[in-house]
Amino acid sequence: MSDRVSISITDGIADVRLDRPDKRNALDNAMFSAIAEAGERLKSEEGVRVVVLSGEGASFCAGLDFSSMQSLADTGSDADRSSSDGDAGPGRIDEGSTTHLGQQVCWVWQEVPVPVVAAVHGHALGGGLQIALGADIRIVHPDTKMSVREVHWGLVPDMTGTFALSKLVRPDVARELTYTARVFDGTEAHALGLATRLSDDPRADAMALATEIASRSPSAVRGAKQLFNGMDHPGAAAQFAQERRVIGSLIGGSHQVEAVMSGFEDRAPVFAD
Repeated sequence: MSDRVSISITDGIADVRLDRPDKRNALDNAMFSAIAEAGERLKSEEGVRVVVLSGEGASFCAGLDFSSMQSLADTGSDADRSSSDGDAGPGRIDEGSTTHLGQQVCWVWQEVPVPVVAAVHGHALGGGLQIALGADIRIVHPDTKMSVREVHWGLVPDMTGTFALSKLVRPDVARELTYTARVFDGTEAHALGLATRLSDDPRADAMALATEIASRSPSAVRGAKQLFNGMDHPGAAAQFAQERRVIGSLIGGSHQVEAVMSGFEDRAPVFAD
């Protein structure tokens, strides 16, 4: 297992922690790969009855690593570029798959056959928010800074975010959050339906909930998740393909480059029609 993600399993609870605290668990190529690998492992790990997903340090996940964002402005490169250290980029998609790597770090938590509880604190921005939305349940600190951040950088949510948002909030709310890219706190997230419950200690409360779930019939709990997923997932593959198509049309374009450059230069963007 990569040092970017740690997994410990005790009494049926898999404690999964994003472990890049010096960067607020921001997503670079190595982090994308490590999260996907963690989820793949837990699909078949014996003895696991529930998963708790959290972030070490000051934040759950602050979204895409700024160095990756800067490269889009500098080169207009596609999101599936591989890094110099050989790690595959988030746009990599395997033959026959319904998700590329960036989508899979969120969707894999739905494919894990047991409940996944996300403990969210600090920041959950962009891709970080989309990872949290991939969990079955979200326990969120009221002061957490959250945002569907992609439009701020001239992009769209392409890590299953449009699909997940459509299942959790009203369509107009999903659109408003996406179109504005505004930052909102955990308290508002709870009012909107993005947070299951609020907590001053999300990880402790997530572990307590996980302990309760783990005490129930494991076959019944797995069956219940399967039934919920059967209702919730139709149309997912087509929507994920649309996410990939739209973001592919944006990356490297003049508007996307200007959005990134104006952000780094701390100025108002100027978009040519």
